[in-house]
Amino acid sequence: MNRQAIAKLGWLTPTLIQESAIPLLLEGKDVLLRARTGSGKTAAFAVPVIQKILNSKQSAREQAVKALVLAPSKELCQQIHSNFIELTIKCSREITCVDISAQDDVVIQRPLLVERPDVVVGTPNRALLHLKANNLDLKALEILVIDEADLVFSFGYEEEVKNVLSYLPQVYQAILASATLSEDVLTLKKLVLHNPVTLKLEEPDLAPATQLSHYHLYAQENQKATILYALLKLRLVTGKTIIFVNTVDKCYKLKLFLQQFAIPTCVLNSELPAAIRCLAVNHFNQGVFDIIIASDEKALMEPHAFRAIKKRGVKLKRRKDKESGVARGIDFQCVSNVINFDFPLDVNSYIHRAGRTARGNNQASYTFISPLFQSK
Repeated sequence: MNRQAIAKLGWLTPTLIQESAIPLLLEGKDVLLRARTGSGKTAAFAVPVIQKILNSKQSAREQAVKALVLAPSKELCQQIHSNFIELTIKCSREITCVDISAQDDVVIQRPLLVERPDVVVGTPNRALLHLKANNLDLKALEILVIDEADLVFSFGYEEEVKNVLSYLPQVYQAILASATLSEDVLTLKKLVLHNPVTLKLEEPDLAPATQLSHYHLYAQENQKATILYALLKLRLVTGKTIIFVNTVDKCYKLKLFLQQFAIPTCVLNSELPAAIRCLAVNHFNQGVFDIIIASDEKALMEPHAFRAIKKRGVKLKRRKDKESGVARGIDFQCVSNVINFDFPLDVNSYIHRAGRTARGNNQASYTFISPLFQSK
């Protein structure tokens, strides 16, 4: 079953995190997965979750929710749900998976949960709303997954997570997946995991040179847009490209600048409605647009980045939607290049941005560096 779906996806060999985690999860152990962006963490937990549900169905007396997957943003939930659908393509009659992260009224979403799907994916807030409305029953839950665990608390979900845990049975398997081992992750580990195995793989934070090349472009602030135009128009940079900026305003200014030269782009930031954000990602993945301009606001919300911003005197705008984020998690497909139009605020931000393209036989990460940063 699972092998056929995996083969159809073209996954010839497991990644390091998948090879290490899948056997442990199939044994029923609680696991904390720490691996860099683009390492295959989602499949590392999705494959064993699906297999364990199939195994348990052979002796199950009634249909029930067996796995709850929590993630900090709607876009991430949509992606995880899509991964589960792809992996269950050969057993879709046996396993059902629903995504409850959309901002619909819980009454409207109730029909999704009436049939007690095997896997429920959602943000902590949406899961809690359905639990309080008695739409979601977790008494028979066997597996809890929290993806991008290091962002869950920074997105303001600490209380929601604690409340969701109160609805869970006493015994269940728990999985935390994270790109970093922050204080928030260690706090979640104590809350959720029981005698866990921690997989902190000895791998470089950045992908190897065979997967990703790094280029630095030294330029004054007022020169960057012109240089970017030249790179794109002269086809020195080709293929699907993500351009990262540090503010929402810069998203639109850069889009309008490139539009003057007939270079079509789409934008992605937290001020856009969820449906528009998802549409932008889908259009990019489907090739409607080859260039997407994204504001890297998720990094802005992390404590280490916040301190870096304050030192430079940059004013932070309050995020419109705490369930939106770009730098990590969202599965941009077939990306050839990442361009850091604005310098990343810290090392972690750079790693997570570059991780958007370090998947498979991809190309490069370009970073504009101004004299301001050269002197630091």
